[in-house]
Amino acid sequence: MKDRENDTFTNALARNTLDDIPSPKNDAREIVGLVKNSGRVTGYQLSDGSTVSKQEGVDLARQGEIKGVGIAHRKDTEYLKSLPDGSENNNLNNLPSVSG
Repeated sequence: MKDRENDTFTNALARNTLDDIPSPKNDAREIVGLVKNSGRVTGYQLSDGSTVSKQEGVDLARQGEIKGVGIAHRKDTEYLKSLPDGSENNNLNNLPSVSG
């Protein structure tokens, strides 16, 4: 029971670091890969095979077009973060890098 309480607390803490958690539409896509340039994320590959810039991904998520993510910011830059769900496999930092 203690592990479950810790997971709930950790998930709540992680969600509090997000600026926005958009509600995804029923047909929302998922992020399946990261587009990187010199090690930095510059975009996302979506489950329909398309690639979008980092800002386009944020805009799509805000419109409910991408599921499983929240919006965060660092300085003046917004970016997407995985919503905590207890699985490490679908965290954005664990996804493969793809060419844009």
